[in-house]
Amino acid sequence: MNRREFGRSVAGLAAGAAAGSISSAMPVSQSPGSKDSVAGAVPFKLSVMLWTVFRGQPFAQRLEKVAEAGFHAVELVDEFESWTKDDFAAARRKKHDLGMEFDATAGVWHTLADAGDRDAFLKTVHDFSATMHELECTRLVLQTGNKVPGLSAVVMRANCIETLKRAGDVAAQNGIELLVENIDPEENPKYFLTSSAEGFDIVRAVGHPHVKFLYDFFHEQISEGNLIAKLQKNIELLGLVHVADVPGRHEPGTGEIHYPNIYRKLAELGYDRYVAMEFLPTGEPVAALAAAREMAIKSGATQNKQSSNLAVLGRSYATA
Repeated sequence: MNRREFGRSVAGLAAGAAAGSISSAMPVSQSPGSKDSVAGAVPFKLSVMLWTVFRGQPFAQRLEKVAEAGFHAVELVDEFESWTKDDFAAARRKKHDLGMEFDATAGVWHTLADAGDRDAFLKTVHDFSATMHELECTRLVLQTGNKVPGLSAVVMRANCIETLKRAGDVAAQNGIELLVENIDPEENPKYFLTSSAEGFDIVRAVGHPHVKFLYDFFHEQISEGNLIAKLQKNIELLGLVHVADVPGRHEPGTGEIHYPNIYRKLAELGYDRYVAMEFLPTGEPVAALAAAREMAIKSGATQNKQSSNLAVLGRSYATA
């Protein structure tokens, strides 16, 4: 390879990383920059799925513990189910005091796979957006629900696509984004969407800017594996990443998934959304979360630095 060919090669790699960053930009509100690195060393931001840690403690104290571990965002499931207006206001004050975000939440449990549940699903998404506004949260995690007796996989897939197309319009009207999640068949053998490859295909078929895919590496490793290839192929459809190791749903480094390689690939692809820790710590939770955060930043920063060096080399050789 001569100097000109090398220059084109490294310039192409740098451009690819930049394109990944642009394509993953979200259509709804997103906080500027990343607090999870020094001088923007990694493109992605880090969060904690709150159901996995500090359960049984008061909500404000749980946020304090997450902040102590160095995180600036949490994701919710049902912690707010019985909250009053005053409770929502207190939660907002606390997260503002800690410099935190509620970057995603669940809360709509109707099925996507059953057309008979479509109208109820769409109404609930619309109604639940008011709760999301109380939380100052713009991303809603959705599950497809279980397989519908008597319906083929083809029909259930078509139902998911049509419902999400309509739900995307509801989401756009309410300033939120929808994130479709797969679940592995060991956790729920009745669940419809067990494959992230199919999940990405469904989101691609929906073709709506307010509908993305939540790529849960824990579930996908159990279901099918081949994690990085699917990540690279579908980066433009990726709305959120969930992290836990296999087996046991514990912190990275306890099982068979080599997360440093995944973080490096995310940085290489310019992924600038959230990476959420959804693991059950094997030891003291604050220490486990802090170590997981350090691994993500160190691994991602290494790749990001290499990509920056490639871009510099590309410019140098291209003008040589």
